[in-house]
Amino acid sequence: MNIEKNKVVTFHYTVFDADGSQVETSQGRDPLVILFGAGNIIPGLERALEGKTAGDRVDVTVAPSDAYGERDEGMIQRVPKKRFGEAKLVPGQTLMVQTQQGPRMLTVVKVGMSVVDVDLNHPMAGKTLRFEAEISGVRDANEEEIAHGHAHGPDGHAH
Repeated sequence: MNIEKNKVVTFHYTVFDADGSQVETSQGRDPLVILFGAGNIIPGLERALEGKTAGDRVDVTVAPSDAYGERDEGMIQRVPKKRFGEAKLVPGQTLMVQTQQGPRMLTVVKVGMSVVDVDLNHPMAGKTLRFEAEISGVRDANEEEIAHGHAHGPDGHAH
């Protein structure tokens, strides 16, 4: 079965930066399971997986524009420290925060007495990335998965 819109795809992946250093991998844990065509992975990787089948391997280099976007220095903001409650903040720390646009990852840049400078760019923004992926499964998505816009586990959804 070929990977196309509304198929559930199961795969392991490893991501490398432009220097060839490993950034992230799913090896040693559960594979990633996505609803294909629903925007659940970056566009460059999604295009590389399209048309493939279980057992296929993909090795693709993805430019920032097809990955996490270019860095935008306007995304560095100063916010009141009290918004983080009692959290101990240190430069370089990444946090998931709730914004008006939904959950967003940020990186702490600088911690002052009453304010914190944060970078709202994705940590991999501006980076060219190489993905190695091995597809282990492709199946039809059910109506509920399509309606929800993501794949569900064997016991249904957990939200």
